[in-house]
Amino acid sequence: MRLTFGGVVLDTEARQVLRGNEPIALSPKAFDLLGFLVENRPNALSKDVLHERLWPEMFVSDTNLAGLVAEIRRALGDDARTPRFVRTVQRFGYAFAGVAAPAEAAGIRNAPARCWLVRGKQQIPLVDGENILGRDDDAGLLASTTVSRRHARITIDGTSAYLEDLGSKNGTFFRGRSIKRREKLTDGDAFALGSVRLLFRSPFGDPSTRTWKKAKRS
Repeated sequence: MRLTFGGVVLDTEARQVLRGNEPIALSPKAFDLLGFLVENRPNALSKDVLHERLWPEMFVSDTNLAGLVAEIRRALGDDARTPRFVRTVQRFGYAFAGVAAPAEAAGIRNAPARCWLVRGKQQIPLVDGENILGRDDDAGLLASTTVSRRHARITIDGTSAYLEDLGSKNGTFFRGRSIKRREKLTDGDAFALGSVRLLFRSPFGDPSTRTWKKAKRS
């Protein structure tokens, strides 16, 4: 099974979760849980069913299951209060809440990222669909106290790209102002998440007329 949702590819045969060409780290049990929830979408699965699947003929407390769910949410940038992928069903269990499609049908293969962000000499690949930008345990280039955990979103839709703020504490700045609505990005556009400056790069458009801008260090 190879499915895509929210800019992520889940490959159960290769036992990989990918964002672009970058693997997302999940423990074996967390991977099994995510795959089982996605496979049974949109049905809610009880804790008893999940326990039997993950720990057959063993007794473990509910905190083990909750810990795996928290691991998946951290890895995918999901929020328990407004879940996009893993939904808690109170006093019952969990369900996959996203919309998944075959990765090949969506045109997602092991191809290089078509768009990316630049910070200094470093790059962040972007995938088709939704890309959540924010600070978490694996934030890497975005590790900054001025960046919220779910700060902004870049959506790649065909040959268009859009930037929007996700209610961040320190704001998303584009063309000298804090944005309040979705803004269209073009190659060479600079923007900032809090104090972190980034440059958007894209091959879309006519290369004979495109003007390339040098990334500024931040």
